[in-house]
Amino acid sequence: MSDIGRRSGGDLETAPSSAPRSAGEGAVRDTWFVALDVDGTIMHEDESIDPVVVSSVAAARDRGHEVTIATGRSWAGTASVLGLLDLRPDYVVCANGAVTMKRDDAASDGYVRTHIETFDPAGVLERISSFLPDGRFMVELPDGERIYTAGMDTWNLDTARQVEFEALFVPSATRVVVVSPEHGTDEFMDLVAGMGLHQVSYAIGWTAWLDIAPDGVSKATALERVRGWQGHELDRVIAVGDGRNDIEMFTWAGAAGRAVAMGQAPDEVKEAATEITGSVDEAGLATVLDSLP
Repeated sequence: MSDIGRRSGGDLETAPSSAPRSAGEGAVRDTWFVALDVDGTIMHEDESIDPVVVSSVAAARDRGHEVTIATGRSWAGTASVLGLLDLRPDYVVCANGAVTMKRDDAASDGYVRTHIETFDPAGVLERISSFLPDGRFMVELPDGERIYTAGMDTWNLDTARQVEFEALFVPSATRVVVVSPEHGTDEFMDLVAGMGLHQVSYAIGWTAWLDIAPDGVSKATALERVRGWQGHELDRVIAVGDGRNDIEMFTWAGAAGRAVAMGQAPDEVKEAATEITGSVDEAGLATVLDSLP
């Protein structure tokens, strides 16, 4: 499909939500704080990005908007996305809000960890493994190192290290990922609901994988912190995403600003948004970014 066809397929529509739209939307030279999910929003499953999305990100940035990324990915998996977009925001939110990176041109990769949220993963690992004895696990450490058990074949593990399950019991972690390929998504969601996970935050992915963060931590908590640091107005925030880990971000952004779900998002994600755009295959993100002044 051509770039024009992709863009025309991504018209915005109002989602079934009572969250207010921002006042003064469309005013000339308004500056917006723009938070973008990566997988399924910016990037396709094969990790390609439509040229029209790259162009729209650059155009929004050049119009003066603060465009950043808020992703469940580790920093190791996020830095390359910034490069593909030629984007250098002051702050980047990773690991579903547990890690916030700050731009530092003196650093080897241009960013340093400025805020980290951690938790002791032992309890959740023990609990989940009792329900999923054949599950595959990955733990992200505060310094960004990732350790994982055998079978995490579909994840980007270029900078990660394989260990035995017992080695995952580290003093502190920013993130735990659990994958159970033998379960369908609905079956997996029912299974997770019965685990009784407490004192952590978690989100279930598109397939049978579970992303766990410290209690009370989400993309929303990290973005609100960044918003405060940078002084953006609450009614000038916009968040775009497609996953269940974006629901808290949508609640935060949609309270006074804009929360936009991609067209292929699950129903519960769309219901948390204030708007719906085209799917990632229709370059729906470009439509959203082009709607900014």
